[in-house]
Amino acid sequence: MRSTPKPRDHHYENLNRIERLDRKIQDIGSKIHKDEDSRKITCEVFDEITLLTLYKLVNKKIINSMGGSISTGKEANVFLAGRTDNDGIETGAAVKIYRLRTGNFTTMSEYILGDPRFSNIRRTHKNIIFAWTKKEYSNLTRAREAGIPCPKPFAFERNILIMEFLGKNDVPYPQIRQKLPQKPDETYQDAIDLIRDLYQKAKLVHGDLSEYNILTDHGSLILIDMAQAVTPEHPKAYNFLFRDIRNINRFFAPMCKTTDEHKLFHNIVGEKFFEM
Repeated sequence: MRSTPKPRDHHYENLNRIERLDRKIQDIGSKIHKDEDSRKITCEVFDEITLLTLYKLVNKKIINSMGGSISTGKEANVFLAGRTDNDGIETGAAVKIYRLRTGNFTTMSEYILGDPRFSNIRRTHKNIIFAWTKKEYSNLTRAREAGIPCPKPFAFERNILIMEFLGKNDVPYPQIRQKLPQKPDETYQDAIDLIRDLYQKAKLVHGDLSEYNILTDHGSLILIDMAQAVTPEHPKAYNFLFRDIRNINRFFAPMCKTTDEHKLFHNIVGEKFFEM
């Protein structure tokens, strides 16, 4: 007599899959992180929700492997990953993971709650971070469609964003603060043009622009970290835009002649800036 197979316990299977993925990530972490502080950050990043989300992205074949750490920011960690494109070619990708336990809820709320695209978001810590991830995906998509040089977004899920890796031989392109421009006058104008094009063509204000989130590839500038970018309808959009201009002027002032911030703002927006 044939025995009746036991029903599959999907919850148990999921836990086993999480544990396997967790072991792989811990193996990666042990090779990358040498000090106690770095190991603590790794534990903060790969909580149960994040592990489940990573497994889902692997199951969807968005990525097929996880590599080493690329950067650690105030809100997120970025890792190198393996990915197969639509033509079956193995390529690199960047996996940006927003930390659920230590994400700055107050800062994120300031940028999200005034954005009409995200007016219906529930104001819980977790939902704000999930919206933040979606917002960066949306902003990158919008900027790319407008011809702005920035990473190509591939997918997002909960607190994880998968996007194009910007670098060569697994080494990311440097920030402009790390590789100072050989022709600062030209690079300064390129940076101002990026601010202008982002506003006029993509209808976005970066909102946190500085020498830390502009990469350079043989002199060409690339914008990164677009989660906080807002549309002109945001009540603080003009304040954010003026601050972006001021930050770029501050960075380039020791290297070349800069243009008055109020004049630049007027050239970009067509209005005078009055701080709110």
